[in-house]
Amino acid sequence: MYEESNQIRNQKYDKLQVEIVVETDTFDILTISLEKNAIFPEHSSPSDAQLIVLEGDIIFHIDNEPHHLTAYQHFNFPKHTEHWVKANENSKFLIIR
Repeated sequence: MYEESNQIRNQKYDKLQVEIVVETDTFDILTISLEKNAIFPEHSSPSDAQLIVLEGDIIFHIDNEPHHLTAYQHFNFPKHTEHWVKANENSKFLIIR
């Protein structure tokens, strides 16, 4: 019934890593790790999304505008909007959609 996991803590910094933490009928939680200077290429989300930075320093590019985000910051963005991410240092963040 209850489950503990170290999945996020154990996720390696090796270029771009994307893992599903939770997948339900109503929402998904993804954990993303980006090695320093790695890029998460341009893409869009199938639903409105919340990004929460756990560790590091990233630049989130959306609508031709960069947003500098660091640990413990939150950023929301709409579905079907192209965006991409660059890591200024080893970084981990969650996407909740």
